[in-house]
Parts: sequence; structure tokens; C-alpha cells
Amino acid sequence: MKKEIEDFFGSLTDPRVQGRCKHKLSDILFIAFCTLLSNGEDFEDMVEFAEQRLDWLKGVLDLPNGIPSHDTFNRVLQIIDPKSLTQLLQADASVLLDGVKDKLISFDGKKIKGAAPKSTGNSGLYILNAWVNEDRLCIGQQRVDDKSNEITAIPKLIDTLELSGSVVSIDAMGCQTGIAEMIIKKDADFLLAVKGNQGTLFEEVSDYYNWTDKVESHSSEWDYGHGRFEVRKCRVKKADSVLSPSMAAKWPMVKTVVEIVSERTLENITSNETRYYISSEEENAEYFNRVVRKHWGIENHLHWHLDVTFREDASRSRKGHAPVNLNCLRKMVLHRLSKMKDKLSLKKRRYRASMNTDYMLKVLGF
Repeated sequence: MKKEIEDFFGSLTDPRVQGRCKHKLSDILFIAFCTLLSNGEDFEDMVEFAEQRLDWLKGVLDLPNGIPSHDTFNRVLQIIDPKSLTQLLQADASVLLDGVKDKLISFDGKKIKGAAPKSTGNSGLYILNAWVNEDRLCIGQQRVDDKSNEITAIPKLIDTLELSGSVVSIDAMGCQTGIAEMIIKKDADFLLAVKGNQGTLFEEVSDYYNWTDKVESHSSEWDYGHGRFEVRKCRVKKADSVLSPSMAAKWPMVKTVVEIVSERTLENITSNETRYYISSEEENAEYFNRVVRKHWGIENHLHWHLDVTFREDASRSRKGHAPVNLNCLRKMVLHRLSKMKDKLSLKKRRYRASMNTDYMLKVLGF
């Protein structure tokens, strides 16, 4: 197993001064990884995990100078280049993933509030993620630069990913012709939300009179859970019947315009919302209704678990690259927890791994 651990973390460049390191980089990262898997959260927990599992760790690691201190864990995770850990995340996902053809890849950003609690908007630490819904895997991430937004981060993330044959869904921030063209050049299709910030495009796709004519197809589905009842009605029209000639010339890759009306009832209070999308695919309303709903899997199965299961927003790691690197390690842990076939929740899987090293090895898959 030592070889598997060293191979797993071997692609990372060690940023420390060689010849002066007391601890192997792979040992440090493996302990950090197992700590996050075993209900731990911070650098002190990493030391505690290593002390409690020392006999087990001696069988799988070298530990030439014993257990690293919490300052060592902190310092090393601060200086590791996040790009190298992101590449490891992508490589790890590619091993667990059986391709992306015919799958939905959702792009959405998440702010790590604990890293910069006083920041607002996209300032602080805001990370854009690419999420394969069918496999519940994060296949890439890109930090959004301060004083910027997702528009600049989306092309950078697209450029690093294999998207051939997939469908990419992005919220309104990604509704840009350049982004749509990049996705098409990657041999993929897109579904982009259109909101008021799109000006004339939004005015045309939301024009009431454009939806009074016969639609290509329509679909209705309902969902009930946690006291909420929701009905989603979807209508689809060909783009050339909605967009003006000038707008169609600006968006030649758009084949379909989608309208979804959601009616939610919660505690006898009913609210309505209408959303619009443009797509490069020519599919029916039932298909688009399903895809739009699946897009939000990134919120429910990635962002929610990072916040609730891993308590990411409560983390007080704020210096250097540590917040980004810990975020990346949490996602790789989440990959392995999600792949387990037992009936336990992710929280219970972490708890069992903290008590049972045999179960931990099954989750690790080394």
C-alpha cells in the first residue's frame, strides 16, 4: 500500500527546500486525507488522528521522523501549489469516472465563507466547480480571482476539461457567446440560463407573444418532499421562432429556447417562478425539464455536503493556499465516500471510517 500512496500523491511538486524536510510529502498528505475522511476538520485533528492510528499508519507509511506537528501540516498545505492538487483532483476523478459522453456537467461557484468571513460578493475565496451529475464527481475547479467574477473563470475551467459528448449547464453568468462557442468547440452541447442581465436576449426569449404560438413540445412533472410540493411545467420552441434575425445571427449555435414555470407550495403558501434557457440541442420538453432539475445536483450533492457534512464554512484555515488545498482534498474524500455501496449516509460513513480502519481502507480503494 505504500507504493499506492506514493503513486497517488507522487505527481505533486514538493515546494519545500529539499534536504531539509523531516517528513515525506506523501505521508503528510495521506494523514490529512484520512483525517478529513474520519470526521476530522483541522490541523490539530490531523495530529490527533495520527497519534490514535499510529500503529496502523506505521504499516502503510514510512514516517521517518514520527508524526508531523500541526504547524507542519499547516505550513505544507499553505505552500503547495493549488494547481497541482487540482490536477490530482481531475486525474482522480478520471479514474473513478467512466467517461462524460451523454452526461450532464454542471458549472457553479461556491464561496468558502470561513476563509474570508468579512468579504462580500465574489471577493474572498470563491471557487467555480465542474460537477458530473450522473457520477457525483467534481472533475475540475477554478478559483475566481478577486475583483472578478465567474465569466473570467468559466473559460479557464472549460479549457482544462474533457467535455466531448457531454452537455454543459451553466447559470446566467455563463450566458456569453464566447463561452457557448468554447463548449461547441469542445464537441459538447450547452444549456445556459438567461436572466435579466442579458438585456435584449432576455427580452426576446421571455416575450409573452413568442409563447402564444404553438410550442414544439411541453411537459409537466411534480415533486413532493419535506412539506414542499412543486410542479414544473416546461415548454420548448425552436430558436428561429423566438429570436430576431439579428439575435439569431449573434447566437447561431442556439437551436432551442426553453421556458420552465415552477409553482411551489410550502406551508400553504404558493409562489411562482418562470425561468428561461437557450440550448444547442434539439430535444423535447421532458428532456429539458429533467436536465434543468439535474443541474442543481451540484448544490445538493457537492456544495451542501461541503458545508454540512464537512463543515467547510466553519473552517478557520485562512492563510496561504491552505483553504483551497483543503477544499480540494475534501472533494477527493467526497468522491470516495459517494462511491460506497452501503446504505449509510455520508456522515455515517465518515463516522464509521473514524472507528474502523478496515472500512477506511475500503473507502480509500488503494
